[in-house]
Amino acid sequence: MLKIVGYPDRYSVAPGETIAFKLSVEEGASFDARIVRVVNGDCNPEGPGLEFRHVPTDADGRHAALVQRVDAGSYMIAEGVPPLAEKPFTFCAFIWPTLPTRPDQTLAAQWDSATQSGFRIVIAGGRTGIVVGDGKGGISTAFVDGVMIPRRWYHLVISLDPASGDVTIAQRPFIAYAKTQDAGVFSGRLDVRPAALAAPFLLAGTVEKDGSVDRHYDGKIDSPTLLAGQHGPEDHLRLLQAHMPQELATSVVARWDFSRGIDTAAATDVGPSLLHGRLEQLPTRGMKGWNWTGEEHAWPRKPEQYGAVHFHHDDVYDAAWKTSVEVRLPDDMPSGAYALHAVCGDSDETATREAYIAFFVRPPRAKAARGKRPKVLLLAPTMSYLAYANHGEHITARGAERQMGRLLTFGHADLYMYDHAELGGSLYDTHADGSGVNYSSRLRPNLNFSPRYHSWLGGPGSALYQYNADTHLFAWLDRKGVDYDVVTDEDLHEDGYELLAEYPIVLTGTHPEYHSTAMWDAMKAWVDRGGRLMYLGANGWYWRIAFNKSLPGVIEVRRAEDGTRTWEQEPGEYHHSFTGEYGGLWRRLGRAPNVMCGIGFIAQGFDMSSYYRRAPDADNPRVGFIFKDVPDEIIGNFGLVGGGAAGIELDCISLPLGSPPNILRLASSDGHSSMMMLTNEEFSIVLPNLGGDQNERVHADLTFYETPAGGAVFGTGSIAWCGSLLPNGGDNNVSRITWNVLERFLDETPF
Repeated sequence: MLKIVGYPDRYSVAPGETIAFKLSVEEGASFDARIVRVVNGDCNPEGPGLEFRHVPTDADGRHAALVQRVDAGSYMIAEGVPPLAEKPFTFCAFIWPTLPTRPDQTLAAQWDSATQSGFRIVIAGGRTGIVVGDGKGGISTAFVDGVMIPRRWYHLVISLDPASGDVTIAQRPFIAYAKTQDAGVFSGRLDVRPAALAAPFLLAGTVEKDGSVDRHYDGKIDSPTLLAGQHGPEDHLRLLQAHMPQELATSVVARWDFSRGIDTAAATDVGPSLLHGRLEQLPTRGMKGWNWTGEEHAWPRKPEQYGAVHFHHDDVYDAAWKTSVEVRLPDDMPSGAYALHAVCGDSDETATREAYIAFFVRPPRAKAARGKRPKVLLLAPTMSYLAYANHGEHITARGAERQMGRLLTFGHADLYMYDHAELGGSLYDTHADGSGVNYSSRLRPNLNFSPRYHSWLGGPGSALYQYNADTHLFAWLDRKGVDYDVVTDEDLHEDGYELLAEYPIVLTGTHPEYHSTAMWDAMKAWVDRGGRLMYLGANGWYWRIAFNKSLPGVIEVRRAEDGTRTWEQEPGEYHHSFTGEYGGLWRRLGRAPNVMCGIGFIAQGFDMSSYYRRAPDADNPRVGFIFKDVPDEIIGNFGLVGGGAAGIELDCISLPLGSPPNILRLASSDGHSSMMMLTNEEFSIVLPNLGGDQNERVHADLTFYETPAGGAVFGTGSIAWCGSLLPNGGDNNVSRITWNVLERFLDETPF
């Protein structure tokens, strides 16, 4: 098991800026650290080997170690709520529980765990109840009899008279089903009087003795309300009318309206005291409420029907670890891929006491400080790294080995993910209650954004995917002596087209899958204005994501309509909460990947990679430069990722989807197995021949086309392409083709 893990406070930093690293160390009182340039992160003994270069900085040396934990689980906290148990009060809400039989979940509380005083409104074993404590050892509880059904709306009203102990609990389903017995009413007297506390009021969690928040609730809460006095369900409903009765309005202590500020972490109190709360650890917003009618599917057009927040006990936005190492980077530090190398003892072959915490150094932010820049820019697909952060689907999902066509091996990082679900999942994972993970944050350890990490999706051989697969490209550029800058997806989202404008050539990573609207627009503008794009992967520009304007370091995805995905968004919840934009595939938004780079996603399979066969267009004089010294008919029948250059995920030409009419198909892959299958958005009825051994559409296209502004686009159509750059010391036809393209792109002569 890993003994040392951590994360940087950002994925991109400029020379002269400070970057902080937050580490948790399980063994020892100290660890040693240094900054290294990441050249190659592939451990495969059949490959060229790991390569890092020490960069002297103030980080060099020994640092104090801490064991740090993640306090996972989302909740709402509101300061300034008066001590409710001083007088009779009522709590009302609509709830949609997703794991109602989980024990001891907190719906609402004003509670002191140290003294066991105050009150907690809870769900336990599917039943709503209340727990009160007097702080002197007295605890009393009451529950209804009905057991709630998961994913059904209930109306809850709980009133308490602290002086007498009289309590009423009403749990009413919105839709009644025969013989389900999920309704319940309790009316009686508690034998303990709750202490009145001047403590924060919480929804969906309880503050524990150590200051952490636990005993979380899983599910939606809508229209939570606090009233002075004892009231019934009818009063809660009357409050929601357009004209609130005055005699009832005077009872309002707080009414949190989650349909307001959906793109924020604010919980707005529309009551007279403005007891606004804040949502911690990013519960999901923009969720259908109890009153959603189905007439509108976009929350920005009818926010009053999207007043629900979905809380999960495994939500994570910010691990909030203390800084272990902070370093100001040298003013002249070259742009590139780097990592903090941290060691907490004698390591072993699986590096359990060793961590590489990756980051990128971008060019200086100020144009005046940049000086003359290289012609080549590498766009690091960090939002794809973030989308796959701690991707643990292979550990828990049945059928993963069938999908891979082979047995899977788990490394220590995989086991750590399994044991530490509090790190939060990827955008491919589901929460414990089965709902999809919509948000992914970089403010937490991302165990597969690291050199040395082996991925179950990386194919036999090196088993590399995402970041570590991209280190093959870093190593190839290093061996070729290419001077280049690196920027990240987040840089592009923030800086836009101007970030690309001074570079004639942009290289992608192997899997640039996730793009915001700002990123998409900036890249398309750059291509249209004469940029030269080398798309060295596949399944790019596939999903739309959204950034939050006030919460740094987090992205959102909505798995709308269709696409290759591991979970589906609920109908009516296809719009991003961060921006209100319609989510899903760029293809469904009229911007198929083919519009950007000429080719688009067609198939995926994770068993063995194949090769390309030269196509007639390869003899077109327009692309003579690409095949200089490459007479071969077969291209890339070797490689570190699955044994070939065409594998994992494939792209091909599609004129209907936007491939330009002047695109040339230089080569296409063949020889794929039955495990390489057509993507589901490519067929409308289920076909009998989805596999690459029967379906001729399952192939990658190697392509090239010129743009009207004198630029050009080269696409490889395969995630495994870069895995074939390095074999035979880089003396092979995949490397030569890639170099020939780069060499011509460096020539400023317009196409």
